[in-house]
Amino acid sequence: MEENISENKHATSKVVHSSEISKVPLEHFDAQLNQNPQDCEISAKSFTDTTSSTHMKEKPYACDVCTQAFHRSYDLKLHLRIHTKEKPYVCEVCSQAFTQNSSLKTHLLIHTKEKPYVCEVCSKTFAQSGNLKHHLVTHSKEKPHACEVCSKTFTQSNSLKSHLLTHSKEKPHACEVCNKSFTRRHDMTIHLRIHTKEKPYVCEVCCKTFARSSYLKTHLLTHSKEKPHICEICGKAFTKRGNLLVHLRVHTKEKPYNCDVCSKAFSDSCNFKRHLRIHS
Repeated sequence: MEENISENKHATSKVVHSSEISKVPLEHFDAQLNQNPQDCEISAKSFTDTTSSTHMKEKPYACDVCTQAFHRSYDLKLHLRIHTKEKPYVCEVCSQAFTQNSSLKTHLLIHTKEKPYVCEVCSKTFAQSGNLKHHLVTHSKEKPHACEVCSKTFTQSNSLKSHLLTHSKEKPHACEVCNKSFTRRHDMTIHLRIHTKEKPYVCEVCCKTFARSSYLKTHLLTHSKEKPHICEICGKAFTKRGNLLVHLRVHTKEKPYNCDVCSKAFSDSCNFKRHLRIHS
């Protein structure tokens, strides 16, 4: 009888709400991540609870704002910053602010130009170990992960998993702020920057910031005067691929933008919007 009571005590988990967790400064958790969590009474308890709840798939730390739950109190504390808009980690070079210390450290590599991870095959360097791992696959050319639906092959199992969602239409990664859902976690992470206003990619020439690395790459072409997108018909070159696609309509005579009032058609949205003002 006593054994059953003991088992029930361990099986029942207490839900800790964000109102309780928010009383503990996040700096405390940051410090403890670099130390032995058993050294602190709060961290030791969190560590013990986390180990147990992770294996039991329990999420005892609940957000009072959106009801999302977490395995660790530290994750809840970080999550709360989405609601509070708090960004305590500030870059001393460009004043860009971040919600997490790890994001700041990654960002600082832009200023230091430090790329400690080197490819042993081609000597290309990377700022992050994850980028090096992805790069190494380009040398092997091996694609062992095949899709059973369309037979498309992938170098990594994660890429296959993301691809499979395109067949199922499943979007398991939901934004905690606006509930918009995404097929890939990476896309959701980028989307979150709309809410946090975070722009970690900085132009080294004019210090303009961007939410995506692809936006920065396109922007950099404005400084280099490079125009890699060339029209195959007349040879005219463009900085952006989108501009090339609009230009091609000069040759194809395509006019996809139609006015509902007078039925006049336009090849680009800019002239179409300008035209609409005549009617309004």
